[in-house]
Amino acid sequence: MTTKVDGPGGPRNNGHEMAPLNTRARGDGTHGVTIMLSPPDRNSVGSREGAGLPDGDPDRAAWSGKMQFFLSIIGYSVGLGNIWRFPYLCQQNGGGAFLIPFMIMLILEGIPLFLIELGMGQKMRLGALGVWNTIHPWLGGIGISSCIVTLFVAIYYNVIITWCFYYFFNSFRVPLPWASCPQFNGTDLPECERSSETAYFWYRTTLDASPSIEEPEGFKWWIVLCLLLSWTVVFFIVMKGIQSSGKVVYFTSLFPYIVLTIFFIRGITLKGAGAGLMHMYTPKVEKLLEPTVWLDAATQVFYSFGLAFGSLIAFGSYNTPKNNCVRDVILVSVCNAVTAIYASVVIFAILGYKATVGVDRCIAVNKGILFKHGLIDSIHVDNAIYEEKMNSLDSMTKTNWTFEHCSLEDQLDSAAEGTGLAFIVFTQAIVQLPGAPFWAVLFFTMLLSLGLGSQIGILEGMLCTIFDIDIFKRIRKPYVTGVVCLFCFTVGLVFTTGAGEYWLKMFDSFAGTIGLVVVALMETIAVIYIYGHKKFTEDIYQMTGIRPGPYWQLTWRYIGPVIMFLILLSSVLSMVLKSPTYSAWNGELGITENKSYPDWVMAIALAMIVASVLPMPLVFLLRRFQILKVDLDIHQGSIRRNETTASTKEMIDEDDVVSPDLPPQQSLAGTRFTIGDFDL
Repeated sequence: MTTKVDGPGGPRNNGHEMAPLNTRARGDGTHGVTIMLSPPDRNSVGSREGAGLPDGDPDRAAWSGKMQFFLSIIGYSVGLGNIWRFPYLCQQNGGGAFLIPFMIMLILEGIPLFLIELGMGQKMRLGALGVWNTIHPWLGGIGISSCIVTLFVAIYYNVIITWCFYYFFNSFRVPLPWASCPQFNGTDLPECERSSETAYFWYRTTLDASPSIEEPEGFKWWIVLCLLLSWTVVFFIVMKGIQSSGKVVYFTSLFPYIVLTIFFIRGITLKGAGAGLMHMYTPKVEKLLEPTVWLDAATQVFYSFGLAFGSLIAFGSYNTPKNNCVRDVILVSVCNAVTAIYASVVIFAILGYKATVGVDRCIAVNKGILFKHGLIDSIHVDNAIYEEKMNSLDSMTKTNWTFEHCSLEDQLDSAAEGTGLAFIVFTQAIVQLPGAPFWAVLFFTMLLSLGLGSQIGILEGMLCTIFDIDIFKRIRKPYVTGVVCLFCFTVGLVFTTGAGEYWLKMFDSFAGTIGLVVVALMETIAVIYIYGHKKFTEDIYQMTGIRPGPYWQLTWRYIGPVIMFLILLSSVLSMVLKSPTYSAWNGELGITENKSYPDWVMAIALAMIVASVLPMPLVFLLRRFQILKVDLDIHQGSIRRNETTASTKEMIDEDDVVSPDLPPQQSLAGTRFTIGDFDL
């Protein structure tokens, strides 16, 4: 902590001042003590620039090389959403036509906001908490909100990694355990027979799903062990910050591309791959007239970049001050978009094969029925003869003889998103591949790599924020990281019950949606309208030699905030107008049923939203009206003394810069003192 003694004619403060806690006129014409938050001289941006030194903390960790930074940010940005969310959106929103709104939103929303976070982190060399407090102390709540949202997401995101571990271990079994239904007395179990082999393995064997979120039915020990394993792995990766996680990203970032390429080569050689790709990318231009398509594109871009978690700010803070962050943003953005499209090609090539095999099996069943009734000579007749016989039958006969409807379009339309795509649909496609266990091991290793890469980034953003709080700097990183991981594991036990997947969907729907968008909107307002777009433009120019032109100015100042406001508005309206539901497994029918969340669960969801948004207005009010009695040093800030009197000389600690005629300094540690009406 640094204190300056400025007399009445001395230099004015150059930091971001808080309003005086108490200014009481004295008989000698002097005033009381004014408390202000500002970066200390040894680390402040202005002072270090003047000395030709790097911005921010000179002892801050740094990337060992450009490749480590690039792979870390790719591993964070390119995640599971590129694999199991983007293909589904393409399928539902006009096929190839969806690429048009996706690319437009990438240019107008994703890239500009990406540069704001990465650029501010690099400029100030501080985490999310430090950056927003440095811009203005009243904005400190943005960093706290970002940290809370990140905590919620980190808790449930690791559960997906847990499920991937369970499937990964089962992938070494021959045959695969989800390749056939378990039998009792020589017959398939009714629940499996009514659903499918892969659905039964997911809902009954893996999750042992309960009928509703209100019936947890106890912990599932195999999921508890996998959750413990996943948090242990994550802890050892991030326990020393980028010194440890930076080495792992070489695997977590590059391996998924190797696997995708292997699947791509295998997928395009399969029967029906072309049909799958045609189904997905055939443009339905009329869909572009629907506002929801554009909203889906904007939302996908927002979440695929991982904006507002604080992770991008943390990654940028480890860069050198002269790093070309503009080039990094463009490269990562292009890589993110290309990966999503590439993954979609791979997914639908294999799903096309699965659909074709399903249609062939369906036709074989119908041929058997025709053969049974003597309409064809053999079940191996040509498909043209089969079609001719089927067309000659009336609808009543088809119904009475229980023919199946064999449609490639229907098979492809049944593709799911999220966990349904990864653990049910795609696993069913893998079973049909020759050498299925090999492909299963590859696929779930890829999902583990993608999940761990994103989880590393999520935790790095949160831990960087925690370590910007002065009190935690005195504790070794592994200890703090261990406590955070243990806390997340403990809370995450709720996802290991029979209702675990239902809780995860609730967290995914509420914990990381509205809060994230509000934080991102406030970040943009803070940088562009409070810090100043001209100053930020100059910062980018000083760091990169590139002066942002009209495109950046328009997207920063107008287009980006409007898009985020629309995303926020649609999210709120969706929650208000539509009763939120979740898919619960009905074991008796072998299907999932939509159920409404009970009131007490919605109360928890609302509490999470409030917890993620409340710190922003709360910190503003506390600091604006000086309600807070004690304010932690949250970004290496300092208490500076202005217009001091002799009675407050003892407030200066041993690091302070003082006049030679003042008495020896005394440390503030353990001291309680009063300023005006406020106890500190």
